[in-house]
Amino acid sequence: MLTRLSNRTPSGTATHTPSTPAEGTTPSHGLPLPDLALDAAKAVQKNVRRAATGMLGLSGERMSKVDTAWLRMDSPSNLMMINGVWTVSPGITLAALRERMQERLLQYPRFRQRVVEDPAGATWVDDQRFDIDAHVQAAKLPRRRGQSPQDALRQFVGDLATKPLDPKRPLWHFYLVEDFTGDDGLPSSALVVRMHHCIADGIALISVTMSIVDGGTEPPKRRKKGPGGAEDWIADTLIKPFTGMTVKALDLVGESAAKSLHLLLDPEKAVQHGLAGSADAARLGYQLVSDAASLALMPDDSPTGLKGVPGTQKRVAWCPPLPLDEVKAIGKALNCSVNDVLLSCVAGAIGSYLRHQGEDTEGKEIRAMIPVNLRPIEEAWKLGNHFGLVPLVLPIGITNPVERVYEVRTRMAALKGSTQPLLAFGLLAVAGLLIKPAQDALLNLFSRKTTAVMTNVPGPREPIYLCGSRVTQCMFWVPQSGNVGLGVSILSYGGGVQFGVITDTQLCPEPQKIIDAFAPEFAALSTLTLMLPWGEED
Repeated sequence: MLTRLSNRTPSGTATHTPSTPAEGTTPSHGLPLPDLALDAAKAVQKNVRRAATGMLGLSGERMSKVDTAWLRMDSPSNLMMINGVWTVSPGITLAALRERMQERLLQYPRFRQRVVEDPAGATWVDDQRFDIDAHVQAAKLPRRRGQSPQDALRQFVGDLATKPLDPKRPLWHFYLVEDFTGDDGLPSSALVVRMHHCIADGIALISVTMSIVDGGTEPPKRRKKGPGGAEDWIADTLIKPFTGMTVKALDLVGESAAKSLHLLLDPEKAVQHGLAGSADAARLGYQLVSDAASLALMPDDSPTGLKGVPGTQKRVAWCPPLPLDEVKAIGKALNCSVNDVLLSCVAGAIGSYLRHQGEDTEGKEIRAMIPVNLRPIEEAWKLGNHFGLVPLVLPIGITNPVERVYEVRTRMAALKGSTQPLLAFGLLAVAGLLIKPAQDALLNLFSRKTTAVMTNVPGPREPIYLCGSRVTQCMFWVPQSGNVGLGVSILSYGGGVQFGVITDTQLCPEPQKIIDAFAPEFAALSTLTLMLPWGEED
């Protein structure tokens, strides 16, 4: 019996190693047996190398290691799901929505692909049995006696937040409640969106959104790879080399490691200095591990009722939009950014909620992990996750709104120029190389130090339309990981800013009480700002 080893060159043409005769035979072409064995060994080595390269996600449709980390972060308490709600007025039909998704959303190949996992990671595979009807479905809101349509929708979304998506299909799902009454009392439809975080982050999904609305632009075609941004550079010079150098890197310390870390802030200079060399990459890998350890050694934030072991049920809440112009005016008057103002209101609302629960918040602080976008704005259309995380300690114990916003400003300023987002991105990529138990152990180091996850995503400035109907409200909720039981989302849209909260019912059974505190905190800050001195009178 003859064994034939097949290989493919980079051009895709097939090459074959010489046939290996069975034991006791003489090669027909007269080559010595050791030469044949050597050729066969080389072929095997090449195939193994190519297979290993594919397993590490360096070719084909292998899922990136950062996205793999998000895929594997699912737990009974926290699914890595982005959940969102749109209300549109007047209402739309299921047929119209399916047609729109077929025409626009499916132009992104990722939404036709399912995930196949293996010990080394995961692969995006075309779903040969894809059916749009299985992903865009009608829904009826279960309503208790006396329950408003809005409360029924909140309960529906909360229940879905703990329901896994079908792993045999692409990891997204839309539900359309055709007959819904909006907050304004007008006949509407409600669209509930569910997407696994491994598909994309919030910035990318905003780009997807703008391609499915009326008049939306088609998804950009993939361009030839040019000089990469920060995330591309990290992948080329850190993530890939790190896979084969982990142990070696731990023994490498010194001045060059610090130099390499410094070059994180300047990818172009890093390439010019040849950081792609294995030694520097290894030292940078060591520095990553070292700084990750420092982040893991952060002191615990203050114990509150919002921190603990979560259960398996979620609830969501949201509030009417605040006027963005007023938020900007307050920020300008106080010489603070819009983010400073909004995060201060978040801290104030959480503190107010805890005090109403009977807790003493004086001197207390909670840590929130805040995503920081790493992709250039011109590449916002790319799917996948390209963001880092920074820990922000919120002063929930400061009750004076003006004092609190200045304290938030000071803490935000201290994070500017920090390498922590890049380090967090690298950490997620390294986590994606590990088996799930090791990944969970690594990432739980952070979740134990954290009370909340918060994100601020800029939405469309002008009103958008879907299937001829105006989107009157849009909201989304970010997933939490580990034992984190609180997620806060801030979304600007159409001249307003909206807050959304998702909580674990075991830690916070009524998130609406947190939401109800946002508007009073903002109003108090606005009033005090107007009372401040505005210059000397003549």
